[in-house]
Amino acid sequence: MDSKVSYPEKVNVEGLESKWSRLWEEAKIYRFDGSAPKQRIYSIDTPPPTVSGSLHIGHVFSYTHCDIVARYKRMQGFEIFYPMGFDDNGVPTERRVQNYYGVRCDPTLPYVPNFSSSDLTGKEVVALSRQNFIELCNELTQKDEQVFEDLWRKLGLSVDWSITYTTVGQTARLISQSYFVRGVLKGEIYSLDSPTLWDVDFQTAISQAELEDREVEGTYNRVRFYFEDGTPLEIETSRPELIPACVGVVVNPEDERYKGIVGKVVYSPLFEVPLTVFTHPLADPNKGTGAAMVSTFGDLTDVTWWRELSLPLRNIVNRDGRLVKEIRFDEENWPSRDPATAQGFYEALALRTTKQARETVVQLLKDNGHLSGDPKKIRHVVKFYEKGERPLEVVTSRQWYVKTLVHKDDLLRRGLELNFIPSSMRVRYENWVRGLNADWNISRQRYFGIPIPTWYEVGADGEVLYDRPIVPKETQLPIDPQVDTPEGYTESQRNQPFGFTADPDVMDTWATSSLTPFIAIASASDRVDLDRCFPMDLRPQGQDIIRTWLFYSVLRSELEYKTLPWENTLISGFVLDPDRKKMSKSKGNVVTPMPLIEKFGADALRYWSAYGRPGVDTAADESQMKAGRRLAIKIGNASKFVLAVTSLQKKGDEEALRPRSLIPIDKDMLLALKECIEQATDAMDAYEYTRSLELIEDFFWGYCDNYIELVKVRAYGEDDAQKSREGSLSARYTLLKSLSILLRAFAPFQPYITEEVWSWWQHGSIHRAPWPLGKEIDFILGDTSQTKSKGSYELASTVLSEIRKAKSSAKVSMKTAVKELIFEADDSLASVFETIRGDVIHAGVVKEVKTLTGDYRVQVELDLA
Repeated sequence: MDSKVSYPEKVNVEGLESKWSRLWEEAKIYRFDGSAPKQRIYSIDTPPPTVSGSLHIGHVFSYTHCDIVARYKRMQGFEIFYPMGFDDNGVPTERRVQNYYGVRCDPTLPYVPNFSSSDLTGKEVVALSRQNFIELCNELTQKDEQVFEDLWRKLGLSVDWSITYTTVGQTARLISQSYFVRGVLKGEIYSLDSPTLWDVDFQTAISQAELEDREVEGTYNRVRFYFEDGTPLEIETSRPELIPACVGVVVNPEDERYKGIVGKVVYSPLFEVPLTVFTHPLADPNKGTGAAMVSTFGDLTDVTWWRELSLPLRNIVNRDGRLVKEIRFDEENWPSRDPATAQGFYEALALRTTKQARETVVQLLKDNGHLSGDPKKIRHVVKFYEKGERPLEVVTSRQWYVKTLVHKDDLLRRGLELNFIPSSMRVRYENWVRGLNADWNISRQRYFGIPIPTWYEVGADGEVLYDRPIVPKETQLPIDPQVDTPEGYTESQRNQPFGFTADPDVMDTWATSSLTPFIAIASASDRVDLDRCFPMDLRPQGQDIIRTWLFYSVLRSELEYKTLPWENTLISGFVLDPDRKKMSKSKGNVVTPMPLIEKFGADALRYWSAYGRPGVDTAADESQMKAGRRLAIKIGNASKFVLAVTSLQKKGDEEALRPRSLIPIDKDMLLALKECIEQATDAMDAYEYTRSLELIEDFFWGYCDNYIELVKVRAYGEDDAQKSREGSLSARYTLLKSLSILLRAFAPFQPYITEEVWSWWQHGSIHRAPWPLGKEIDFILGDTSQTKSKGSYELASTVLSEIRKAKSSAKVSMKTAVKELIFEADDSLASVFETIRGDVIHAGVVKEVKTLTGDYRVQVELDLA
């Protein structure tokens, strides 16, 4: 290795990303050493980004925050467990594959061996078997993941690229299915045929955490129901198409208007089905007429009424959002008093979408005199799947659930134990836990995902016996029940009487992502085990997924280990567009990061990111990126100057320049630097990375503007007033040591320029060098008795500032001479000034200095002749 100090003629920040990301990988700078003692391991549950085609600047923002922490901890001497995952599981991937290739999945089709995406013409939508569709998902996600990795490397993320995983990979499948099996055996995971929130487009069940309230236009229709004697009971509803699914009527128990009809029977209009009037506190006396129809199911309130009042089940909406083909109104579940008429009305609704059926039934009600007044237009809040386009329906289906409600108190206690950064984010977690009203539904009716590892016995009559699931042993995992067979059965018994059938569903994407600490550690099982990395130290993530990823991870850790999965969670804010509006693809205001890296450099983009405090929304501000680029260039130029003025010849040999003692201004600057570093370190320890950068950057600009200018003549050895070699050595040694400290302090924030400069005059990587500490500066000072600055550096900076201000006001060059500098102060401050007189004279180009005793003042007379 070359040990000679060498720096370029001109500092250039272009190309540093490609150069150093390659060299870091070759030297394995960020490779995790699992043999380190447990107390010296710092483990990060890195967010696996959703593989959906492209990353946006919001990803750069939050991942940089995490990387700043990782780099800082590494420089503190920790071995950093910092893996990278890719979330290729779930609906977004399937939708992307469908659109990208022009395909759809038809699980009834047979598998086609050796099928290739090149066989697709794109001229028409092609139906594929489940296995062929999954192969296409894997193919496209691998392409997307490489694009993601290329960006992360260019941004300078110091992850260990030898530890990666995907959320549908073999490791993720093994871990997810193992925890599922254990949960079933412990009774924490169960299946149930029950009302389920359902997206009719995606054809899958939806959990509470995936819901989104949206305000939509609708109508209220005042409909007449009838008592036996023909007296009407008016009820307002926005879902008149569900009148055939009515199972009762509810009123509030405190509503005096209806106390006389509780327990009586009314008949539904058109269909003449008898309905009992019940009381329930959820019936709002101020909504509509105060009386509400209960249907199975219009919304989740209907589900509550149905359960608590033990009402019958009358499902009429299929999973595709259309009404069922046939209802028999002469059967026990639909006991119409006029079956033939009811049958005729229903035939007009059968197989229509709920929207079409709504329009039809309103016309039928109107034509038959069952409407009171005209429909009233309204805007009301309706539940959607967060990725869906049509309101959710509630259908009855068999799903798998994780017990959640019984653990609410434990989960709230864990929330208090977890260190939220910032702490204001804790309330979001607590509000979510307190608002839970259902167990977590983890099964999804999709194709690309981790299969539910379960089969069911099939009875003699061919009926599936869902109450007799066949759960594999953990040693058999991972499995695909639609391909693998359970113990004791053969493939010929699949879907046959006395045989078995596979669970057709996959796990919710969060059912896997909630296990990322365990998946990541299992991915590095050759280097470390769970006991040495778990609980982890840090979970960085966005605020929008506190209710999902964070909450579900806490739940899974609580159920399995009775502990938190990590000690700290770092919550990033949102990134806004330059007009401070939230970015979204639909608005077309999403900013992509790669062009910005190419324009300003990765260090500049990281600088912008670092000025986004935890939990605070930040605009994508190019002016701040420009400032980050200027800082990187200034670091390079200042470093080059220091190396030039000190004439250091051999790398890492600055101790050869150590003087017998440092002069006062050099000591004072180092003491000021010590205070800065100690405050910056405290900020980093509290995850206040923005505050740390502010402190370091502010000191650095003063260091460049003041200290370097004050001492450069003395450092060159050209100071006529102080010809002493010790004065020159003091300046040169102080410049080198302070530069080393400042570079290392900047390293987590601007890794490329600091590594580049470090390589000019030091051995090894700066990112494996120690983070600077106060005791290091004590060693440089030599004399630890002086623990507080005597003010010489501050005074010299102030006087130099006054000289510059005078020249600036006169609009002359900074090289213009000062004819006379008058410094007036008390004896104490005057004695300090005498220690800096020579440096001020040279930095300010001062011809004459006059010192007076009196009140403090600095007067500058320029030589304008």
